[in-house]
Amino acid sequence: MDTEPPTAPGPGWVPPLPHLAMMWLASPALPVGGFSYSEGLEAAVEAGVATDEPQTLHWVRGQLQLTLARSELPAACAAHAAWEAADLAALRTIQTWVLTTRETAELRLQTEQMGRSMLDWLRKLQPDHPALPLAAQLDPAPAWPLAFALGGLALGLDAEQTAQALAFSWLENQVQAAMRVVPLGQSAGQRLLAALVPDLPAAVAQARNLQHRMDDWQSFSPLLAILSSRHETQYSRLFRS
Repeated sequence: MDTEPPTAPGPGWVPPLPHLAMMWLASPALPVGGFSYSEGLEAAVEAGVATDEPQTLHWVRGQLQLTLARSELPAACAAHAAWEAADLAALRTIQTWVLTTRETAELRLQTEQMGRSMLDWLRKLQPDHPALPLAAQLDPAPAWPLAFALGGLALGLDAEQTAQALAFSWLENQVQAAMRVVPLGQSAGQRLLAALVPDLPAAVAQARNLQHRMDDWQSFSPLLAILSSRHETQYSRLFRS
């Protein structure tokens, strides 16, 4: 018997409990294409920088501390406040910072594509959400940290919960990429998570401390930029970044 396809929730839709919303946002099933990006890890493997479990742990921890905690997470926290306040000027300032600090074409394409996909998902989930008209004014679409922050707000999360979900989503994607490209087994992947999950609260706390101090945000990771540039012309690759 044929069944009707599911429709978007109505205006009275109630967001899930916070811990469920966080798992939802961090899930690899979210239709944003995160699985197709390694964010430089694949190039690090090619260059011999991350070829086993200890090297991969060192690489991922470095990226967590040098890039995520100082740029993506503060941007997401600031964007959450801006979405909540319907502050288009602040959103545009954050958007400009994120886009201009992507040091390679593939990293910029990633933040644009994932942000656009997140916005498409939110439009289907909550077509009447009051922030969507603001999102339409960010060209070409909200960059990934801004879009994720909007997703957190739409699911009833505060800025800290949203940042925690973003941090875990990033970490899990890095571990999944490492399992495919290093390659590592599932047990090694779980050891990486066990070693790195305890680092996430400090990264989120740092981001929360920085969210209102954009002059202190940093996106300076020369090795990542070099490897990402090399990856754009790498002969054999699985990932888009």
